[in-house]
Amino acid sequence: MEAVAEFQLANWTPVDYASIDIPGGACGLQAYDYDVQLQHHLAEYYSAASQHNSNIVAKAAKISSNDDSDDASTSRSEVRKVVDRFKADMEMMKEKMHRYPACLGAVDKSYTVPRIVAIGPYHCGMEHLKKAEEVKQVAAWQCTGTGKLLKEMYEELIPVADAAYDLYDKDAIQGVAEDDFRHMMFFDACFLVQFMLSRAGSSKIDKSLQVYLRHNRYDIFHDIMLLENQLPWMVVEAVMRFMPQPSTIPKSFVHRMRRCMMPYDHREPPEPKPFIWYEDYNPPHLLGLLRYYIVGRRCECDIDDDEEEKPEPKNMSFSASAMDLAEIGITLKANKTMQLIDMHLNRPKAGAVFTELCLAPLSLDRDRASYLVNMAAHELCAVESFGGAKEEDSAVCSYVLLLANLVYREEEVQELRERGIIQRGGGLTNEEALCFFTNFQNLRMGPRYYRIMQDIAIYRENSLIKTKIHGFLHNHKKAIAAVVTGIGAVGGIIGALLSIKKSI
Repeated sequence: MEAVAEFQLANWTPVDYASIDIPGGACGLQAYDYDVQLQHHLAEYYSAASQHNSNIVAKAAKISSNDDSDDASTSRSEVRKVVDRFKADMEMMKEKMHRYPACLGAVDKSYTVPRIVAIGPYHCGMEHLKKAEEVKQVAAWQCTGTGKLLKEMYEELIPVADAAYDLYDKDAIQGVAEDDFRHMMFFDACFLVQFMLSRAGSSKIDKSLQVYLRHNRYDIFHDIMLLENQLPWMVVEAVMRFMPQPSTIPKSFVHRMRRCMMPYDHREPPEPKPFIWYEDYNPPHLLGLLRYYIVGRRCECDIDDDEEEKPEPKNMSFSASAMDLAEIGITLKANKTMQLIDMHLNRPKAGAVFTELCLAPLSLDRDRASYLVNMAAHELCAVESFGGAKEEDSAVCSYVLLLANLVYREEEVQELRERGIIQRGGGLTNEEALCFFTNFQNLRMGPRYYRIMQDIAIYRENSLIKTKIHGFLHNHKKAIAAVVTGIGAVGGIIGALLSIKKSI
């Protein structure tokens, strides 16, 4: 550890950067059309960043017919800067380190603010996160295990860090000096690499660092799943290249953590799919990487089924509660793969009484609620048009919207628990879960959600008699149960009288 001290004395200690608050607002979640227009989506996304651009925009807006030529030229130059900056941001939508979209303004801060460690510039400098800055230096020292000197390793990272600068919101990092930004990228990347090694079960980590990472693993994982707490993946890759077998680090980490939506003692699905590592996928950051594998990929047979031409339903609703589905004979069932993309309406088998709506089970506590919020926020920011993208690209939004529209009362939350969709045990109460999902009942609609609503409408129209019978039985189940119980009681009495008569 002497070398670490020398490293600090050499003026390499990261400075305390100015605290950057998350933009507030009471806008709540906005409704979206299925195939939303690009301009509408980009305007909504950019509204989050534009809160930080007020000075530039104000200067650019001062153009008037009374300006002299010099002032007009200056104003046009300011406008040009804003336009160029906007275009550059839009061209890098998938790669950027996004701010939270304005439509998530109503989300609780526990889902948006780091608990223990700041990654990147958006939260750096917050008082309760400063302790982790020391740990980052220890992590950097551990990353030199291949014999590379720390300074040499840093110098090789500089070009990558400089390229990463353009991926952050300019106003959020305006006061961060070039060297400070490079140091931040370096230390944060080393911390993430050591955390991935720790969660993957590596035995090559310093014991004191391992103790810290294990003791705080839940809070650290919560923090690295925050949209505004991300590091460009190319920076993380640059550090991993100095490690033995660098390609195995993210693979082992993802293999273990992709089941993070389930309890830690119940993560193996009944019908597990083989883990496939997609070498051609280039994530923007760690949140994007984990989201990719939590969502999962659809098999070819599912894609073929969806591409079959279906009749357009005459009357199609874009929401259906658990009670509504029960009335037409559709029950809820947890899928056997645990992948979020695996949500569908089962085709009823011959003679089957009920049709099943299958979706991934969820252990809903505050941590996993946070994962859902941030993965959905990433989709909203990174995908310009849900209708023009793959279903996997908006699967979290489809999954959250489906759950949100299934529950309008606490009784419906309880129904999801009894059906195994929301796992029993610790976590949010029925009231808390209902409050959480209520925030997302107008979330932007993804194509997978649309297909499910379409399938429900087709089922309803093709099974009118069946759905009416189910509706009658569901609405009068208490009276029917009372009648059946009464008949059973009368039958018991008659049987008793007959037995008495025979004995006489």
